[in-house]
Amino acid sequence: MATDPRQVIAAILTLSMFAMLGNMIMKDHFDTFQMKFPATSHVQYDAIKVAEKNIIDLPTMRRAPWKNDSEALKPCWNKPALEEREQSTGFITFSFSNGPEYHVSQLADAVVIARYLGATLVLPDIRGSEVGHKRKFEEIYDMKKCMENLGGVVRIATGRPSEASMEKFVVVQVPNRVTEEYIAAKIEPIFRTKGNLSLSTYFPSFDMKRAEETEYLDSFACLAMFGTLQLQLELQEVVDSMVGRLRTLSRKSNGRFVAVDLRFEAMERQCQRRETKGKKNCYNVEQIGIFLKKIGFDRDTAIYLTQSKWHHSLDALRQIFPKTFTKEGIMPAEKKAKFLSSESFEFEKAIDFYICSVSDVFVPSISGLFYANVVGKRIASAKSQILVPAQCYC
Repeated sequence: MATDPRQVIAAILTLSMFAMLGNMIMKDHFDTFQMKFPATSHVQYDAIKVAEKNIIDLPTMRRAPWKNDSEALKPCWNKPALEEREQSTGFITFSFSNGPEYHVSQLADAVVIARYLGATLVLPDIRGSEVGHKRKFEEIYDMKKCMENLGGVVRIATGRPSEASMEKFVVVQVPNRVTEEYIAAKIEPIFRTKGNLSLSTYFPSFDMKRAEETEYLDSFACLAMFGTLQLQLELQEVVDSMVGRLRTLSRKSNGRFVAVDLRFEAMERQCQRRETKGKKNCYNVEQIGIFLKKIGFDRDTAIYLTQSKWHHSLDALRQIFPKTFTKEGIMPAEKKAKFLSSESFEFEKAIDFYICSVSDVFVPSISGLFYANVVGKRIASAKSQILVPAQCYC
């Protein structure tokens, strides 16, 4: 069974995503497969409550709950003139880490800080999972598009200026969803003294309150999160090819497919500590299969899994849905050496994030930032069908 995404988003989505979506969410943009909640036309952050509802066990459905995309949402940003802020000669550097679900938040914070300080923002490198391993920004993202999208908001540099050595950059810890008050009190004094900063974003637990005086910053963060990062051409072509393959395999459902975020390493790391009394937060392969079958998806449904390569434990899902694939099953053969090698984990994360964002249906097996930011990106692009398993169905 699926819960109303309004309930799920209120419970799990990060405050960053709430801030961006608050100006975008309109009435009836959410799938209401199981139960209906009052329509929300605008999100007030001091009024968000976690909805606790009893899940009602429904009989097995006979038809798949496909739905058409919602209407496109109004962009949540306005690009101001760069001259509105006093410009400095300082630079702001930072790095992407942990995958695209973190990248969008890290970029948003860096843009907000650089805009507030009038500093030049240096495009980040991308840190890998192994110590010392990093990639250039343009290996995953489209540098030209990024610079065009941020034009007029902040000044952009593609690399650290030669006259600015590492010793001249002071490392500053920055909480995600940084506020104007925090920048003024904790960051600006250091910047005015040292001139150049290197940001390191951390993700604390969030207070659901939002100060009205920081509202103008939301437009810049929103632009960074939803209107800036695009995959570089080759990687985008790989994603498009994989999506096309899935749609070809789904002819009986008019080319529609389901993406399931199911990664063994993430489940092993997070599921045990997320289980709470009377509430289930993680679902295994067989439970996901039973859930999808119960709500009406037939055997011909094509399913994409974020697990990198096939594992025998996935057989239980394929027995229910034979057209279940991981990346290696649908990626063009000539691209596997580059994008599925032992050193391509950052590529794999990007592929997962963007396929889950464009699939007709998204099903998370665990909660977390990947889930939260995929949901935000889907809602922003009018793909609001997000089905969250209910324990009684599994």
